[in-house]
Amino acid sequence: MDRRNFMQTSTGALAAITTLGITGILPTTVANSLEHSSNSIKGLSADEAALDNDFWAWVRQSYTVSPNVLNLNNGGVSPQPLITQEAFDKYNRFANEAPSYYMWRIIDKGREALRDKMAILAGCSSEEIAFNRNTTEGLNTIIFGLDLERGDEVILNKFDYPNMMNAWRQREKRDGIVLKWIDMDFPMDDEDQIVNLYLDQFTSKTKVVHITHVINWVGQVVPTRRIADAAHARGIEVIVDGAHSFAQMEYSIPDLGADYYATSLHKWLCAPFGTGLMWIKKEKIKNIWALLSAAEPDGDDIRKFENLGTRHMGAEMAIGYSLDFHNIIGTDRKRARLLYLRNYWMQKAMQIPGVGFYNSFDPKFSCALANFYIEGKSATDIDQALWKNYKIHTVSIKHEQINGVRVTPNIYTNTADLDRLVTAIEEIAKS
Repeated sequence: MDRRNFMQTSTGALAAITTLGITGILPTTVANSLEHSSNSIKGLSADEAALDNDFWAWVRQSYTVSPNVLNLNNGGVSPQPLITQEAFDKYNRFANEAPSYYMWRIIDKGREALRDKMAILAGCSSEEIAFNRNTTEGLNTIIFGLDLERGDEVILNKFDYPNMMNAWRQREKRDGIVLKWIDMDFPMDDEDQIVNLYLDQFTSKTKVVHITHVINWVGQVVPTRRIADAAHARGIEVIVDGAHSFAQMEYSIPDLGADYYATSLHKWLCAPFGTGLMWIKKEKIKNIWALLSAAEPDGDDIRKFENLGTRHMGAEMAIGYSLDFHNIIGTDRKRARLLYLRNYWMQKAMQIPGVGFYNSFDPKFSCALANFYIEGKSATDIDQALWKNYKIHTVSIKHEQINGVRVTPNIYTNTADLDRLVTAIEEIAKS
């Protein structure tokens, strides 16, 4: 949507909420600030907007950033903008006035409008979207819901997310399916090489290929569509883990070529903690059994996956405010800014003797997530030193051949924060 249509939609949504009895979700000054700040970068390309310090200073002020702790593990879970926090609090207080009435008869009525709005960002039909708690829940629903027989093969990556690998191992142990694993040597900038790692494992018994769009350990972007097209040509179904790409990279979910997909909205959309999204191609919904009880567990209505009983409906409805905030910025601008920040600190850090990277510099194969190492030092020791001596929060990664520290800024991070990081890395490297 363009900015004018977005603001009209947002105003309409606020009016609808007011008629439901939830008054004063957001002060009008917030909407005016959103409009003013977005106008400041009107006409700029995404790369030009990435350098507009005034705009990104406004973005920073829209979060409750700690003045003491430098949070560079946004890849684990991102904070919510203040407008989302306030909406969440309002919904929570409203629901507590009469929980079963206000939650189920009032607040929950907003899900279909939210579904329609999310479908615009996802580039798909609203009849293909289900809301849940995170990528793990979404992909586990799919993994355990697929009909597979003993001997059926599933292609995985040794660098897929552990919760997904363990779900497949459970099916291997319980159902006798066969898991086949590919390996990667990071960083990788050769698309054909990556694609062939998967294709070389395909056989006549292969039923599913599981693809992690962005490898969480190092930020490697996998050419998902090419692998998916090759799989479909052989009658193989495709599951995509979009935890780190949704709302960070600009794409429509169907464009990935997946049959099944899930993501966490509390990552790059900055929605409330414990909110997620599952997408299933419309004609495939009937093929996935509902993980929890449903009247028609083998039906073709995506809502069968939302039968979770009592849950925090306020958190779910507050997703819409993060969605509005994201749309004001735009995925293209967000990605450009994140790549700018990533390159800013990496280009400085790479000049430090002994420092290297597991991630690519090529934007085709990389994103905000980066992973560095210091020769002769343990990732755990580096991570602990960053926290103990500099109050910089990162995460150490020791998995397969990786022994590095993952650094993940977000759009509220500024260059002064990253200068602080580089100084810390340099001092640790010298110690």
